[in-house]
Amino acid sequence: MNARDPSLFVRLRRRLQRWGAHPEARKYPAADTAITAIPLPPTLTLPLAQHIGAPAQPVVRAGDRVLRGQLIAQGAGKVSAPLHAPTSGTVVGIVDVPVPHPSKLPAPALIIACDGLDEACPAEGADPFTLSPGEIAQRVADAGIVGLGGATFPSAVKLSLGRDQPIPTLILNGGECEPYLSCDDRLMQERAGQVVDGARIILRAIGGERALIGVESNKPAAIAALREAAGGHADVRVVPVPSRYPMGSEKQLIAWLTGREVPSEGRSADIGVMVHNVATAAAIHRAIRHGEPLTSRIVTVAGGTVRTPRNLEVRIGTPISALVAFCGGLTATPTRLVMGGPMMGVAVDSLEIPVIKASGGVLALGPDEVAAPDASAACIRCGACVGACPIGLLPLEIAARIRGDDLPGSAALGLKDCIGCGTCAFVCPSRIPLVQYFNHAKGELAARERDRLRQESIRELVQARAARMEREAREKAEAAARRKAEREKAKAAAARKPEEVSA
Repeated sequence: MNARDPSLFVRLRRRLQRWGAHPEARKYPAADTAITAIPLPPTLTLPLAQHIGAPAQPVVRAGDRVLRGQLIAQGAGKVSAPLHAPTSGTVVGIVDVPVPHPSKLPAPALIIACDGLDEACPAEGADPFTLSPGEIAQRVADAGIVGLGGATFPSAVKLSLGRDQPIPTLILNGGECEPYLSCDDRLMQERAGQVVDGARIILRAIGGERALIGVESNKPAAIAALREAAGGHADVRVVPVPSRYPMGSEKQLIAWLTGREVPSEGRSADIGVMVHNVATAAAIHRAIRHGEPLTSRIVTVAGGTVRTPRNLEVRIGTPISALVAFCGGLTATPTRLVMGGPMMGVAVDSLEIPVIKASGGVLALGPDEVAAPDASAACIRCGACVGACPIGLLPLEIAARIRGDDLPGSAALGLKDCIGCGTCAFVCPSRIPLVQYFNHAKGELAARERDRLRQESIRELVQARAARMEREAREKAEAAARRKAEREKAKAAAARKPEEVSA
């Protein structure tokens, strides 16, 4: 869509005003609490896969002493991210532990016994505006920074997209539309200068011209702090956006701020836009200016059973039991524990699950905050999900195809464009778990695609083997024919030789 056409821009914004949902925010009292660092726990548990892409590969062994900021696992492959020790201590070993993942399967993690000294490696910062874009991207990669809004895509991989083709527009996502969560709100209020400086560093890395910081209009203190920090920087602008879920989704934020839409199954870079979370920008500021790798993050601890909801700065690897204890413990046994937000977070079964780079929240929800598991009924074809879908899909039709085992039909209706925000399920009066249907179907389609590719690979191998055997048989027959011809030729020559002598 052409953002320079005012009529198209206006029509797009009018359409955007109709989608989404307004779940009860429940951000207070946590949103009123300043960020507080919690004490170090006795042990840190660091899963090797805390990002999209290949898990990190350990470079330390059991018994090694490490310092805060020291590399303990390096990135593996083009899309990966390293891990650094969040404090000083001794490596206990690598074991399989429960991690926050929908599968609930254990995964390998490095265990560090903290020594309480918190000794750090020497850190070396730099003036980012004396560095080349490639040097900035490399330092971000070395710092292990990933998307801190929950996506956890390695940030350096995104920054490198600007090497071949400059990306004019940077958008910093300060929406934080998930209920309960207020960690980004407090970050923007208390560390606005880091966010703005991080935005300017990213602009240099991608060859950008302007940065738009989109903040939901229900966060006036954050907007004011960012505008004050951005004063004097003409390339950075703070823009309020409507307070509506899922305004924090990349595609919705881009459409609202620029009037352009990301193509189906395309990337924002295709239309000259890059999106990063505000916490990611602050982490990039610290990595470049101060040489600090990503070893901690801000986490909102909230929910009806938490005695004192707060925003905490936490070392990566800290068990969530330590966060809950710092907040005064629980008033009752929670009905559900969630890592992240209630709409897109991951349910966990234990308070010993560690905080990872993706952990924006720890929610201990009571019975009045969780829908009954057996409350769903038949679809009444009301169309509420259609009006609420931020992507403009037809959730009821997609779900009908999935129930009928017509997965290709669901894909044809745009299943792969679904962002998994859960808005359709939230507004459904029949409480049909639509997003679970869609996630299951996406997984099944991916499995079928992998099976198809495997079958194609097997077929190609079989065909290649048959062709090779046919070629070898042909070459063998040709060689035998040549040898036979040579023998016959030699026999004929031998027969002529006596005749020539007698003559």
